[in-house]
Amino acid sequence: MSVRKVRKAVIPAAGFGTRFLPFTKSVPKELIPLVDKPVIQYVVEEAAASGIEEILIILSSGKEAIRHHFSPAPELEQRLEETGKTKILDELRSIGGGVRISYTCQHELNGLGGAVLLAKEFVGNEFFAILLGDTVMSSTTERPVTGQLVDAYMKYGAAVVAAEIVPPELVSRYGIIGGKTLEDGAVDVTEMIEKPSVAEAPSRLAVASRYLLSPAIFEALEHTPRGKGNEVQLTDAMRSLLGRERLIGRPIAGKRHDIGDKLSFLENTVEFALRRPEFRDKFMTYLKSVTAQETQKEE
Repeated sequence: MSVRKVRKAVIPAAGFGTRFLPFTKSVPKELIPLVDKPVIQYVVEEAAASGIEEILIILSSGKEAIRHHFSPAPELEQRLEETGKTKILDELRSIGGGVRISYTCQHELNGLGGAVLLAKEFVGNEFFAILLGDTVMSSTTERPVTGQLVDAYMKYGAAVVAAEIVPPELVSRYGIIGGKTLEDGAVDVTEMIEKPSVAEAPSRLAVASRYLLSPAIFEALEHTPRGKGNEVQLTDAMRSLLGRERLIGRPIAGKRHDIGDKLSFLENTVEFALRRPEFRDKFMTYLKSVTAQETQKEE
C-alpha cells in the first residue's frame, strides 16, 4: 500500500468512566474539563493540528452530550454576539478545529477493539489514526503527538504506535511493546502484550493512547477472540498482524495526561492551570498558601 496523506481519525469514547463516579453517572468522562475545556476537545484539536480532516467519535448510550458539545449553538452564539462577547464567541465557533465530525454508537461495550471495529466503513482502505478520548497529550515540540506518528508513518510506510517508558509498577496497566531500536530511537516492534506482569513484559515501553494503523486491523479484529476482561483487545489484533505487517513504536516527544482517575485529574488540572498566563501567578500564590496552611496543621 502506497504512503499517502492520513485524513481520518477515530476517537473511542464509549466507556462508562466508573473510576469517576458519581460524576460520570450523568456526564461523560470525556467532558471532564481541564480548566475550561473538556478533555475530548483537546483530543479533537490535536487531531486537527496533525492534519486530520475527518473524525469518527464512538459513543455509547447516554453520551449524547459529546455530540452536543461539538454541534452549533445558534441561540447561545446570537446572545454572545448581541452582548459583544466576541472573544468567547470566536472560541465557541472554533470548537472542533474545522474537521468534519461524525458519530456512531457502540451498543455492546466489548472493549477498545470492539469500538475500533465499528469504524471499518468510515475508514475504508486508508491508514488512520486512533486517539483515546479520555487522554490528553501535550507535545514538547511544535508537532502534536499524533502528528509525530504521521511523520513516522511517512518515513517508514508502516503502522505506528505512540510509546513511552513507564515504571515497573505500572507495566500491568498498559499494552507493552518490545523489539529492535532503530537509529532515530523508534522501535521495530516484534512483541506486544496487553497488560502483562513485570515478568511477562518484553520491555517497559507502553503504548501511549495514540495509534496510526492500516485498514488490515479490521480483518484482524474480526478474527480476534475476547481476551483480558472478556473484551476484544486492540493489542491482541495488532499482535496477530506482526508477522505480516511492520509496526513501529514511536517514543513520544511529549507527555501523556491520563484523566482516568480522580488523583490524576487533580494533578493535571493544576498543571494545565499553571500553563495559563492569566492564572499562573495568582494560582501559584494560592497553592503556596494552602500548602503552608496544611503544613501548620500537621505541626
